[in-house]
Amino acid sequence: MSTKVANVEGDVSKEKLMQDLRVVVADAEELLRATAGQAGEKAAAARERIQESLVAAKERMVAAERAVVEKTKQAAKATDEYVHENPWKAVGIAAGAGLIIGMLISRGR
Repeated sequence: MSTKVANVEGDVSKEKLMQDLRVVVADAEELLRATAGQAGEKAAAARERIQESLVAAKERMVAAERAVVEKTKQAAKATDEYVHENPWKAVGIAAGAGLIIGMLISRGR
C-alpha cells in the first residue's frame, strides 16, 4: 500500500509542476505580446525561438496532464477494488484515521 501512497504523492507533485508550467507559459506569452513592437533581428529571432519553445511546452503539458488523469483513474480504481475486496479492513482504516484526525483537532484548541 505504501507504493500507492508514493504514486499519489508523485501525482500531486506532477499536478503542482503542471500548474507551475502553466504560469510560466502564460508569463512567456504575455512577454511575447509586450515585446511585439520591438524592432530588430535579434528581438524577432528571440520571439520566434520563444514561440517555438512555448508550442513544444504546451504539447508536453497536454501529454503530462493526460498521464496524470490516467494515473488518477487507475489509483481510484485500485482503491475501489481494495475496498470491495476488504470492506471491514477499509472501515477499520477509515475509523482509525478519523480517530487520529479528531485527536489532532482537539489538541489544537
